[in-house]
Order: sequence, then structure tokens, then C-alpha cells
Amino acid sequence: MTVKEAIPACAERAHETREDTPEVRYKGTGGAREPGAHASPAAAGATVAAGRAAQELGLRRNEFELAVHLGLVAVTEMPGGGRPRVREREVARLRERPGHPDGLVERVRTVGTAEGAALLGIVPARFTRLARAGCFSPVTFYLNRYRAVVWLYLADELASFAVREPALLAGRMPQEMRTRLEAGGDRRARNWRAQRIERVLRRTEDPWARAAVEASALDSAHLAEVVEDPYERAYLVRVRPEPVFGRPGSLPAREAMGELMLADDPDEILWRRISLTLSLEQARDERPAPRPGDDPGAGTPATPRLAPTPFPKAAAKRTPAPTWDPARDPASEPAWKAASESARDPVPEPAPEPPPAPASAVVPVPAPAYAPQPTAPPSLSPAMETPSGVRAPSRNRLLARLGWRRRKDG
Repeated sequence: MTVKEAIPACAERAHETREDTPEVRYKGTGGAREPGAHASPAAAGATVAAGRAAQELGLRRNEFELAVHLGLVAVTEMPGGGRPRVREREVARLRERPGHPDGLVERVRTVGTAEGAALLGIVPARFTRLARAGCFSPVTFYLNRYRAVVWLYLADELASFAVREPALLAGRMPQEMRTRLEAGGDRRARNWRAQRIERVLRRTEDPWARAAVEASALDSAHLAEVVEDPYERAYLVRVRPEPVFGRPGSLPAREAMGELMLADDPDEILWRRISLTLSLEQARDERPAPRPGDDPGAGTPATPRLAPTPFPKAAAKRTPAPTWDPARDPASEPAWKAASESARDPVPEPAPEPPPAPASAVVPVPAPAYAPQPTAPPSLSPAMETPSGVRAPSRNRLLARLGWRRRKDG
């Protein structure tokens, strides 16, 4: 299709209303997901897999994913997770539209630089200059064998541009546009980011998820300046909406998308910072970001936990201190005998304290003249006992034992 063939079709579509588009029928979803996406399959109606829906609509896989991204086909998320599905009535609605399947295929058809230039009737160099100046925006990209980014454009959008700006297809470009191009300006990545963020915001209702979409265009340094709370930054990463059909499969494509998603112009960075600040204020008014220890299902901080009251430890049994008995003189018997007897005696249990006696009945008890000395451990035989009551060295004890046996034998 050339620009001459596309102009009448675009002029006819310009007078059509959008009452039958998914964006109008499902307000707030942008045509990407229907309301009640997490309802049970019985309540939501019969659904089909995305591959089967694409086959019935006459679309290839990449064309079907682009149609979902553009909001032309509404999909439904299942409660158990997994890939989204399409309701049968949605497939039937699209198949009943006039011009099916060529109409839907034409709306998702993408072209590169050479094919786009041929569609507009200009040379590829002028097409590239118009794209760098921001006259039309790429809708997707792919990596060639040299891992260079190749931008793709909607043929429908190029035809609309030809109808809207026919003067830019020929003749000298405006001075402002030439100055921007000579300075090395390139708005292709910026326009791609802007349209992508706008489409994702259109199907996102949660305020924190919307703030996460705005934060996806800022690098870690700028994000830390806007969002100083580390828990809020972590929550933004966690609730960031993912593409409907997941991220690109290959690692180079994921890395390229990660680089292209970050704003690089100073004015774009400032705009994204302002947008993120406004979105954060709305999200904080709705609910605070969860903290460690909070209930994952509730978005509010949990009640602080009180420290448990320590239980009092049981009082240890105290052994009464030894008292001096004047009737029993420790010096009158060997120390080993006194020690052995004290070891055999059971430890008395602490008796209950008697009631306090009257002051007149209290009789002062004189303090002992000396404190009891520690007794030596019991010896095994009388020969092992020394006059001082201390055990003799092992050699002396052995000799004493041998001598005592000889005396006993004799």
C-alpha cells in the first residue's frame, strides 16, 4: 500500500467514532485487560488461549502481541496466573467487524526504514531524518545480527502522518528541525518510551503501580534522589507492571530494552522526576508502602509488637551456714572423720521463717570466737593422714601404705 492508497483509508477512519474499541468499552483498562480479570473462569465466560485467538483472528504471534499492546484486543488474566487468555466473545466481536481479517492485520502492520520510506514516497535518508526529528514514533524494535537496534513503525501511523503533514514529505525542512538534527538530536527512543509508558498507565489503576511505571524511566541515582525511602524503592520495583506476554526471551533483547527504557535527555529526566513525585503523593495518600514485618496482604504497617514479660526465676535453695556447736569440738576428733560425717549428713531443707518475736524476748547471741576452718577431704587410711591434717604426697602415701602393711604382717 502506497501513501496515495492509504490517504483515503485514513481520511475515512478519521470520521469513525471509537465507541466500539476496547478502550471505550472497558474504561481504565486500555483494551489490554478486561475488568474483573481475576474472576473465576465460570463467571468470566469461556476463554481461549492466546495462540488460538491469534490463529482465529489471522494474526501472527508478534502481530497479536502488538495488537494487545495497542489495546486492539482485550485479554483476561486467569486467577492461577500463567499466560493471559482471550474471551470467545471478544474473538467473535473482532471477526464480525467489516473487513476482517485484513482490517486488523493492517492496523498492526509494522515497517522498517526502507519500507516506510517507500510507503511515504520519499528516500530512506529523509525518512530517517523525519523519525529522528520526532515526526512519528516507533512502536517496537528488534536487534539485527550486529545487535544494533532496528526501529519499526506502524504503517497506519505513517499514513496518518502523510495526511496530517504533507509539506514535510518534500521541500526544505523547517529551520528549527534542521538545527535539532544538526546538533545530533534523536527523539526516536524518547517517543517510544513516552508512548509505551502512556499505554501501560492506561491499563493500570493501582496508584503504586502507576508510580512504578513512572519510575521505570529513571536510573538508580535519579530514583534515589526522588524516592529517599529504600522500602518505597523496593516496593516500586515489586509492583512494576510487566508486559502482558512477558519480557523478551533473549538476553541481548532484555538488555537493550533496559537501556532504552531509561530517560537520557535532561528535560525528559526532569519531566519524569516531576511525574514520579506527583504519582508518589497520590500513592502515599492511598496507602503507605509495606515495611518488613508488615502483613503482606494489608498495605498498612503492622502494630508494633511488645516485648514478652520475663518470668521471675525460681529462688534457689540456700544451704544454711554452719553454726558453731560448743558441745562438739572439732579439735577433739580427726578432720577426716568430721568431714566424712558431714558428707553423709543430708542437707536440711530451709525451714519456714518463724514469726518475729517481741522486742522484749529477743536475747542477743554472742558471736563465735572463731570461724570454722575448711576441712580436708576424707583419707582412705590412717597412714595417709598427716599431723597437720593435709594429704601427703602420692609417694609418701605409697610408702606409708607399704609400711603399714608390713607392720600388720609382722
